[in-house]
Amino acid sequence: MNSFSSSLHTPKANRMSALQYYKPDAPHLWVGDCMPFYHDGLFHLYYLLDEGHHQALGGLGGHQWAHASSPDLIHWTHHPLALAITEDEERSICTGSVFYQDGVYYAFHAVRRPDWSQRLGIAISADGITFTKQPAPPCAEPRAGYDPLHFRDPFVFREAMTGRFHMLVTAKYLEYAIPALGGCLAHLVSDDLQRWTLVEPFLIPGFDDPPECSDLFEWNGWYYLLFSNRLQTRYRMARTPLGPWLRPALDLLDGPWSRVMKTAAFHDNRRIGAAWIGTRSGDSDSGKFQWGGHAVFRELVQQPDGTLGVKFPREMVPASGAALPLPAAALTPGTTIDGSRVHLEAGDGMAAAGVEGLPRNARITLRGVPGRSAPRFGLRLRETAPFAGGVTLDLLAAAQRVEVHDAALDPVDGLDAPFTLEIILKGDLIDVCLDDRRCLINRCPQQRGDRLTLFCHTGSVTFEDLTIRRIYSGED
Repeated sequence: MNSFSSSLHTPKANRMSALQYYKPDAPHLWVGDCMPFYHDGLFHLYYLLDEGHHQALGGLGGHQWAHASSPDLIHWTHHPLALAITEDEERSICTGSVFYQDGVYYAFHAVRRPDWSQRLGIAISADGITFTKQPAPPCAEPRAGYDPLHFRDPFVFREAMTGRFHMLVTAKYLEYAIPALGGCLAHLVSDDLQRWTLVEPFLIPGFDDPPECSDLFEWNGWYYLLFSNRLQTRYRMARTPLGPWLRPALDLLDGPWSRVMKTAAFHDNRRIGAAWIGTRSGDSDSGKFQWGGHAVFRELVQQPDGTLGVKFPREMVPASGAALPLPAAALTPGTTIDGSRVHLEAGDGMAAAGVEGLPRNARITLRGVPGRSAPRFGLRLRETAPFAGGVTLDLLAAAQRVEVHDAALDPVDGLDAPFTLEIILKGDLIDVCLDDRRCLINRCPQQRGDRLTLFCHTGSVTFEDLTIRRIYSGED
C-alpha cells in the first residue's frame, strides 16, 4: 500500500452554502475535474479532490472523488469521499461519470497506475453516497491499437430508442491515418452495463491531444457532445444521439480558464455546468495556470438555433448588500453623468469616468448602449489610479471579441447592440457575464486597487443603471 492516506483528505460531512468559487478549507487542497449529476430532485457535485496541483504520489495525481449535494444549489451537504484510494495500484482515481439505473448508482471511473497506464473501473451504490468498487470489467484495459497511457474519463449514456448503453472514453487511436492526430473518444456499447464491446471510435476531432472528460445529453430536440481540448471545453451538436456532429462557429462553451466543464440536468428543464479555474504560479498575473483551483458553476443557455451559451446560475451568485453610494466622476471631456447613467462621447479619442472606493469583493451590474460607431469600450477594474494598474474588460464590437486580461472569447456577436453586464470580484477572481449568454473568468492576484473606470475609445457608449454592491465575505 502506498503512503497516501485517504482518511487525511476526507472533507468532513457538513452543511454549507455558496459553492460557487469553492475550494476545500485546507490550503493544499483544491477542486479538480467536476462530475455533476442530478437524480430524484438532488443535484450532486462529485469532483476530483486535488492535493498540491496534481503533484501527489509522485505527480500521478493522488486524486479521489469528493462529493457534495444540494436540492436547490444554495444549501449544500458535504459527504465523505465517494471514491477513495484503497489499493496500491491506485495512484489516482481519475475523472468519470455517475449513472443511475434500476435502483443502482454506478460510478464509472479510471485508475492511473504507477507506470502511468490507465484502466477503467466501476463502483456501485444504493444511495449515491457510499460506493463499493467492483472487480475490473472486461473492458477495463485498452485494446490493441490504443495507447495504454490514454484510457480514462468514461462517460455513460443510454440511447432512448434502442435502450442500449454507450460508454465514451478518452483514448488515443494508434491506427488512425495520422497517428499524431488519433486522439479520440473510444466507443463501447453494452446491453447490461456489465459486458461492454469496443466498436469504432465515436469521435476523432483532429486535435493533437485526446479529447477529455466527455459529456453527452439531449435538450429540447438537440443532442450535445462536450469534450475538453487542452482543458478548454468545446461542444458539438446533432439531431440524433450518435451524430453526425456539427461544430458551431464558437465551439467554446466558456472562457479558456474555465476548465473541463461537465453538465447535469436540473429542475424546470435547466442544465447546470461545473468546471474549475486553476491558481496562478507565484500568485502572479502572468503566472502559469496550475492544475486544480476553485469550482466554477454555469447555467447553460440554449439559443433559438440550438447553439449554447452560459450564464451565472442565479441561485449561486454570491450574496451582496445594498447598492453602495459610489458616484462616478468625469475623467475626460465628453463625459456626461446623471446619477447611475454615464454617457461617454469619445469622438476620435478616449472618454472615461471613474469610481473610487470599489470593494475588494463586489458585484457590479449595468446596462450598456453602444453608439452607432463604437469599436471599443469597457471597464477597468481594481485600478490604483485612472488607467494605472488594474484589469481591463474590453468589449471589442468591431472585432466581435471580449477580453479580460489574457482570457478572450470570439466571435461574440451583439456587442453593437444594448447589453447587460454582471461582474463578480471575489478574492483574485474576476468573473463576467454578458447578456446572460456568455461568461469569461480570469484570475489576477496582483491587482488590488479600489478604482473602477468606464471608458470608450472612439465613438460613444452609454452605461446605465450602474450599481456596485459589496459581496458578503471574510475578505474586504
